[in-house]
Amino acid sequence: MDLRIEDHALLGDLETAALVGRDGSVDWLCLPRFDSPAACAALVGTPANGSWRLAPRAVGARAHRAYRPGTLVLDTVWQTPDGAVRITDFMPPRATRPCLVRRVEGIRGAVPVRSVLRLRFHQGRIVPWLRSVGPCTVAVAGPDAVWVRADGPAHESLDPATGTATLDTVLAPGQRCALTLVWAPSHLAEPPAELTVPAQTLLKETVAFWRRWSARCAYEGPWRPAVLRSLITWKALTHAPTGAVLTAATTSVPHGPDGEHDGDGRSCGLDGFGPALGTLLRCGLRTEATHRLDWLLRAAAGDPGGLQAVYGIAGERRLRQTDAAWFGGRPVRFGDATAGRFRFAAYGEVLDALRVALDAGLPMPGLGSGRFVADLTRTVEPAWRRPVVRVPADEALMAWVAVDRGLRMARELDRRDDTTPWSALRAEIRGHLEALGALPRGTALRMADVGFHPASHPRVRAALDGPRGAAPPVTEELRRIRVLAGLGRRGAARAAFERVLAARSDVGLLAERWDPGTGRRLGNAPSAPAQLALVTTALALDEPRLTG
Repeated sequence: MDLRIEDHALLGDLETAALVGRDGSVDWLCLPRFDSPAACAALVGTPANGSWRLAPRAVGARAHRAYRPGTLVLDTVWQTPDGAVRITDFMPPRATRPCLVRRVEGIRGAVPVRSVLRLRFHQGRIVPWLRSVGPCTVAVAGPDAVWVRADGPAHESLDPATGTATLDTVLAPGQRCALTLVWAPSHLAEPPAELTVPAQTLLKETVAFWRRWSARCAYEGPWRPAVLRSLITWKALTHAPTGAVLTAATTSVPHGPDGEHDGDGRSCGLDGFGPALGTLLRCGLRTEATHRLDWLLRAAAGDPGGLQAVYGIAGERRLRQTDAAWFGGRPVRFGDATAGRFRFAAYGEVLDALRVALDAGLPMPGLGSGRFVADLTRTVEPAWRRPVVRVPADEALMAWVAVDRGLRMARELDRRDDTTPWSALRAEIRGHLEALGALPRGTALRMADVGFHPASHPRVRAALDGPRGAAPPVTEELRRIRVLAGLGRRGAARAAFERVLAARSDVGLLAERWDPGTGRRLGNAPSAPAQLALVTTALALDEPRLTG
């Protein structure tokens, strides 16, 4: 199976997500939560690991797809020798249970359309029992049940032996058939109430929800469509009940020829937390920034020595890891056993975020006395002086950020008595970094982002045009563009930004990494840090007209 992550569009209900390919197949769906076991896992395996394809039966059918403006509702128009149909895919924002709706509408002629549903619970491994309950098909295995109902002219057949449900329909122009999938705990015998709501009602409500949210975006610069699509994608990767934001919707999607991957993207990393808050605030999304900060404070609460760079959606610290061997034997990881490892990056990211929040006047319960800031900053010194192996350059830079931000906030929070050793520690870490030889390209560029060096510093300049890795993170390329803009090389920065925009998928999504040579998108997707970094970069390149 030739995996192409760029072929997949995102659907979501603010608590979980689905990825649907150009061929009409839902290849990734975790139920009931973003980080729950996958029920459709073809993305990291094969269709036998779970998929739901809905498309015309004709060979050679051609598809064009696009999100409805300002929404996460996906329309795909299929052209066939028999005519044309429109398939509309969406997930209504969660009320009680996750719900995925796929509506087929005849446009021209009479097009035979087939739905083939293969659910495989527990990371694509378990074939569920299938049965009919009234007008519904029910798939059950362990704690999970999925109910599917067709509303419209259709013929359905079940194959319990293979756990496959097939539905065929032929629609004249203007005719519609909607398939609604709802997850529920398997011990509940009654059909979920969501199945009784007309698909047209759910569609109108979903479109209205996203357009109300999109209208709050204050950015009115030249890249508004790209900025708004990135913000919608970022929002779709936000867990509404907790305020957490996933790194990505997927796990273990490869970025290297030998199956190398960045692990499970469905955890919540802190990388770039402070700049993300600043970007949301500049776009007029103060509610989102406040909700995000609330999540951070809850996740970081407790022993300051136990701060992590990665948490679970609800702030969980222990992220149980399991591995599987799929996709030609390559490893697929679910969870992250390394989440609890000490990282200076965690302290730098949290203290940088608190600095941004303090400057913006965001509410921070429990931070009023500044003790939390002092406790976090004090934790860095003994860790820095611990006689262990050499601290990597990127970790050393974030240790400097932690102490620098702690010092600055201590002055504003009237805790200068605690800061006597911090100035010396900050200078010591700076000296360590300045004494290092060649730096990783990403670290050198980040020095300008965090205020360690100005953009004009020789180390930063050297990284601008230095060699890239085979599949660099998209966030690194966007950081490079912001450094170019900071140097006044705005023409070069804008040209590079347009290349990144061209590297998005046909529906405007960015993966974790990209190959500048081939233009391929690689790794987990969509990437929340990459989508928000695109917005940050647009703001840096433009003096946008902001409203509100």
